[in-house]
Amino acid sequence: MAQPALTSIGELPEGLPGVVADWSSDQRAFKKVPWYKAMMWIFLLSDTFIFSCFLISYMTVRASTTVPWPNPSEVFALTLWGHKIPLILIAIMTFILISSSGTMVLAVNYGYRKDRVKTFVFLLITAALGATFVGMQAFEWTKLIMDEGVRPWGNPMGAAQFGSSFFMITGFHGTHVSIGVIFLLIVATKVLRGDLDREAPGFLTGRKGNYEIVETMGLYWHFVDLVWVFIFAVFYLW
Repeated sequence: MAQPALTSIGELPEGLPGVVADWSSDQRAFKKVPWYKAMMWIFLLSDTFIFSCFLISYMTVRASTTVPWPNPSEVFALTLWGHKIPLILIAIMTFILISSSGTMVLAVNYGYRKDRVKTFVFLLITAALGATFVGMQAFEWTKLIMDEGVRPWGNPMGAAQFGSSFFMITGFHGTHVSIGVIFLLIVATKVLRGDLDREAPGFLTGRKGNYEIVETMGLYWHFVDLVWVFIFAVFYLW
């Protein structure tokens, strides 16, 4: 049987076989993609919808409530040297988390070069910055609960929905950062031991001599940082 003629564009056959081949191209393209990298993209897509629902719900509640909404600049002000500085703690937290994206980029870069020591160091720095962010968020929560009396079910400064929105959105994001820190430490340990170079059996290893798991962790970490930028803009600056 004669084979269908190939076109010069993309080397696809003409007619119906070409349509079928075109629609199945994704299957061919993803054959060499590690399963954990493909699953990470699917997870990040679903997580985008969840955070979008949270932020849209927050904006809807704030715009529709008749009770005065607390001013975030006053609520999250920090007293330093006898002066109240609005959003200073949140600004520092944002700077730390964005800086961790830079160290994660360096970790992925040295992972491509198969430099175990530098990849380990920058993964460790990224985890440390993430842990610092979570610690500062815990301080922020403690201050809001103990000093301001805000609860998920109530708020003495105005609209009751403020407390539930704050703890739900920042808590969900803080959980993502905490989980990311744990996984960064696991991957860093595997990099330092050389598990990625010899394809040692176990969790989060990957193909021999390939540092794709570091790149996959980079995708997760950049996503978490980007989400925080939106939270900072919508919740704290609005």
